Amino acid sequence: MTKNKQFKSLLTQPNAFILPGAYDSMTARLIEEFGFPALYATGAGISNAQLGWADVGLTTVTEVAEIVSRMSDVTTIPIVVDGDTGFGNAINVLRTMKQLERAGASAIQLEDQVSPKKCGHFNGKEVISKNEMVNKIKAAVDARVDVNFSIIARTDAIAVNGLEDAIERANAYKEAGADVIFVEAPTTIEQMKAITAGVPNVPHIINLVEGAKTPLISLEEAQEIGFKIVLCANTVLRSAIKGVRESLKVLQRDGSQENIHDLICTWEERQQLFKLHEVKMWEEKYLKEHEVEEVQSK
Repeated sequence: MTKNKQFKSLLTQPNAFILPGAYDSMTARLIEEFGFPALYATGAGISNAQLGWADVGLTTVTEVAEIVSRMSDVTTIPIVVDGDTGFGNAINVLRTMKQLERAGASAIQLEDQVSPKKCGHFNGKEVISKNEMVNKIKAAVDARVDVNFSIIARTDAIAVNGLEDAIERANAYKEAGADVIFVEAPTTIEQMKAITAGVPNVPHIINLVEGAKTPLISLEEAQEIGFKIVLCANTVLRSAIKGVRESLKVLQRDGSQENIHDLICTWEERQQLFKLHEVKMWEEKYLKEHEVEEVQSK
């Protein structure tokens, strides 16, 4: 089964699932290692980790596609890509779709913010018109090569125009061809329930950001409310930041690595994650014979 079909099957299974965010090939490998069925190429995480800047629309589609391609090369699970606003208007969406599908994405998330966008849990967001976003979704539907490539439509309208407009937009986006609906940043359980009830017969994503606008709920609770996907976009990134800080603190304090072992993975764990054993197999298969030939020719 292709990765695209794998993701489609996740959308039709009875149970909800957690979608953790990755920002590079290493974190993509780790997510697969722990048995998650898919991963999320997080736009905020890529901006933070690769550019060193907040999620305020600074990344380009070329940068995102390059990172997604690397993630795809080292994983076997579907990748959902944060496509921001499509990096422009509906014409830009046509190119964005082709680049990300070619890079190995199985789904793209497109949002209705004004470009340059902001993190969905930042203040001061603006949204484009409903009709403009509908046309972006139609462009995405027309541009995809594989019909199993999924399109996720996100609206940030709750923070700008209120819940009623967000639900109206979500229904319009579903009608335009979106496979999954993502209403960003509800602030109460009641709003969450209104979203899934108000936009029926389509899988929903809830984005849970620690310390931000949406109340944190469990996977079981999310499923009961009607969500199919629980997005934990930057949990991995934030745990990495804390881990690095703790290790640096010990190095600075002690001037030694003696007390750092509980904060780092073992040498063996590192090499296992990065498939050193496979590289050694390739060396045996592809380089040994060449070395023998070189010796014999001398």
